[in-house]
Amino acid sequence: KDSIVISVCFVFWQPPKVKCLTRIWHPNITETGEICLSLLREHSIDGTGWAPTRTLKDVVWGLNSLFTDLLNFDDPLNIEAAEHHLRDKDDFRNKVEDYIKRYAR
Repeated sequence: KDSIVISVCFVFWQPPKVKCLTRIWHPNITETGEICLSLLREHSIDGTGWAPTRTLKDVVWGLNSLFTDLLNFDDPLNIEAAEHHLRDKDDFRNKVEDYIKRYAR
């Protein structure tokens, strides 16, 4: 089974530093690994940003959602990936699968 490597540097009073070390084609993750997830921000527009009461479990749940049901095509970090999805969903899926085959371990 393929896996994606995520690095987390965790200090409870500030948002953790999280980076995707596996190259991935995703609207909310850049090809260099930056991740757009509101709970990783100290101040979030939607009010779900980082708080000292959050735990590593919250981060893992948020990342899991990012890969399953929390894809954001309306406010993407990787605009090219989001536009690709809107333009051609089948080709987008093919590119995702290609990235998994080439870069996931």
